[in-house]
Formats: sequence, C-alpha cells, structure tokens
Amino acid sequence: MKVNHYIKEKILEIELTEEIDHHSSEKIRLRIDYEIQRFSPKKVIIDLSKVKFMDSAGIGLIIGRYKVALSYGGTLEVRNVSGKLKKILEMSGIHKIINIKTVA
Repeated sequence: MKVNHYIKEKILEIELTEEIDHHSSEKIRLRIDYEIQRFSPKKVIIDLSKVKFMDSAGIGLIIGRYKVALSYGGTLEVRNVSGKLKKILEMSGIHKIINIKTVA
C-alpha cells in the first residue's frame, strides 16, 4: 500500500493504492493523521482511484479521518470511487455525512 500526498492552497489530497483492509489501515491512518496535523488543511481529499479492494477497516479509516479533519476545522471528501467501492460506501451509510464523488 502506497500513500501519496499533495498539498496546494490548504487542500490536502491523499492518494491511496491497492487495498484498504485491517492489515494496511493502521499505516494509512497514521500517515493521513500526520499530514492533517502537519498542514491543518481546509479540505482533505482521499483519492480512491487506485484502490482495488476495501473492507470495513476502510470504512472505519474514512470515518476516522473525517473526524480528524473536522477537529482541525476542515472537511473531507472521497473522490474517484469505483462502482464496487461506491456500493460498499453506500451500504455503510457513509455517503450521508461525507461527500463521495464517483469515477467520471
């Protein structure tokens, strides 16, 4: 699992790759939390375009980062969600509190 980040004008974009499961979620959580703390962005964008699999640990990861972003005065958005991941996110109800943008 690679975690890339980009910061521009108080917008932090996090690009995740491969899988988000209970094995990788702790490493991802630590990295994203560090970057949020470091930059205090107005907006955090999590890009899932390269994620092939996500389980309940991924849902927990996203909800947790939403709470962290809010605690620093920011918002969170999830972008480039494939059809398969969109179904998982919708079943969890996460789309009711977090802006989810699907792959165009």
